[in-house]
Amino acid sequence: MTDPDARWHAHIYYDAAERAAALALRQAFGRDAAILFVGAMSDAPVGPHPIAQFEVHFLGEHRAAVVAAVEAMGLRALVHPLTDDDLADHTTLAHWIGAPLPLNLSVLDPPGTNQGVARFGVSDF
Repeated sequence: MTDPDARWHAHIYYDAAERAAALALRQAFGRDAAILFVGAMSDAPVGPHPIAQFEVHFLGEHRAAVVAAVEAMGLRALVHPLTDDDLADHTTLAHWIGAPLPLNLSVLDPPGTNQGVARFGVSDF
């Protein structure tokens, strides 16, 4: 069970054909008080993310609703907690919606030095 106060991210991925759906979802998240931060659409790879994406930040109590919203739009996403292990957050602790993408894990913080919690509410990628 998810800690309702735990901090979470979702990275919503899209290609050119999916950009309009991603934009619509981003706008919907922007109107949702449960979403604490909505990042800019990044139309190119950034950080560990190999294709276009935007991120949203939310608390654990809203995880199921975020997952349902992404699934309803038919988009792919990486949903992960923010712990002190950036690598685990993006791999073993992460949940994929749709087919997983190969992430560039070399840019992630080493275990124990994750800046993710400090970046909660501020775009990290």
